[in-house]
Amino acid sequence: MLWLDKWPSIIWVLGLRYFLIAGIAFIIWYLLFRKRIFYKKIQPKMPRNKDYRREILYSCLTILMFSLVFVLILFSPLRPYTQYYRATDPHSTFWYFAAFPLMFLVHDAYFYWVHRLMHHPRLFPYVHKVHHLSTNPSPWAAFSFNPLEGMLEVGIFPILVFIMPLTLIHLVVFFFVMMLYNVYGHLGWELYPRWFARHWFGKWINTSFNHNQHHQYFKGNYGLYFLWWDRWMGTIRKDYEEKFEAQPLK
Repeated sequence: MLWLDKWPSIIWVLGLRYFLIAGIAFIIWYLLFRKRIFYKKIQPKMPRNKDYRREILYSCLTILMFSLVFVLILFSPLRPYTQYYRATDPHSTFWYFAAFPLMFLVHDAYFYWVHRLMHHPRLFPYVHKVHHLSTNPSPWAAFSFNPLEGMLEVGIFPILVFIMPLTLIHLVVFFFVMMLYNVYGHLGWELYPRWFARHWFGKWINTSFNHNQHHQYFKGNYGLYFLWWDRWMGTIRKDYEEKFEAQPLK
């Protein structure tokens, strides 16, 4: 299995990207400007050091798992069965650009329903509990998953490459944005203005405050990038807009 030789390099690329994004967020909000902006923190307390250690440990396990799946799909005998293609191969310009938003729409639907499934009482203790140990999450919680949950989370990758023609650029952009929005969702501070939650556009966009409520109360607010599944399915918390507007935001 010579394709496994690619695994260390994929671990390095994915790990470096994760630690840069989460690390920069942590340095800015939790170290450099913590005292200056603490009054705007969603939960008026800080995680404990043991929470950071746990989140980083499980994030490292997640990176190992994600990397292995990437190698298995893209560098093993499975690759010819995917729709992965080189940018020089013939595909329409329209599809090339249309694939970007479509990936996030598919991922958002996948995440919502898998996330709700993981909250089933019979599955939660074995699959999703580790992530919810972060009741007051930090940026390091973005990838803090039980290995079983990690397998479900990375499941979006084979789905995308088996059903959609995608290039390396598509995948790089997709996983960068996914990682960036995950870190924002677990940041502990809200970056959007106070009026955003009721705005005709903002009401459909997920926010750090929205996901922070999910970590606090364990129920409702299951979306990733968008809020339409939560609104259509009636799972958005009833107090979301009211409490969002009550934050000490500029």
